[in-house]
Amino acid sequence: MNKVWPTAEAAVEDIFEGATIMLGGFGLCGIPENLIDALVRKGVKNLHTISNNMGVDGFGMGRMLEAGMIASHTGSYVGENKLLEERVLAGKLDLRLIPQGTLAERIRAGGAGIPAFYTPAGVGTVVAEGKESREFDGKMYLMERALRADFALVKAWKGDRMGNLIYRKTARNFNPMMATAARITIAELEQMVEPGEIGPDEVMTPGIYVQRIVVGERYEKRIERRTVRSE
Repeated sequence: MNKVWPTAEAAVEDIFEGATIMLGGFGLCGIPENLIDALVRKGVKNLHTISNNMGVDGFGMGRMLEAGMIASHTGSYVGENKLLEERVLAGKLDLRLIPQGTLAERIRAGGAGIPAFYTPAGVGTVVAEGKESREFDGKMYLMERALRADFALVKAWKGDRMGNLIYRKTARNFNPMMATAARITIAELEQMVEPGEIGPDEVMTPGIYVQRIVVGERYEKRIERRTVRSE
């Protein structure tokens, strides 16, 4: 099976209207920049996105939002995107906010084939509305359902032609768990190496989870918010 695709555009060509898509990253760290840009150029609409956050105005997933591509978003933090706030308040976008640890575990459960689990996070808050609760050892827990997607777009530092991936430092974040929780996982790489050049103990995402790989053309690697001390 040839997993190497010539361009980001080719790799996302069959993403369809109404698809559910997971996008790796935390803030702007470890986001699949080239795949997002290709998806924006494709212009597919009515997407249901799952990501920790929504990028920033003019970059990352913020570009998808500006292009009117997103119908609903499931995530944890959206505070850096003014346009998202406007669309949610206007009723133009369905936003589902989840505690960050719960979001991570729902995705991990989806990849592990676990349909649901119990967590204490959110008990007694609006997070609990409409959810089953149960007491264990004198403490209340909420039942949370696993998350899966049609496509996962992830970013890796290095990978081989078989789809084995390595992430670099904090860019690891949500990428490994999302890679396991989609029907089709598309990984963009900074570096492509031959099979065998990545040692077995170095592999963070085994190639069995990855269907497509593409080498990114360029990376801006922006910082979401830079705060410096005045002199």
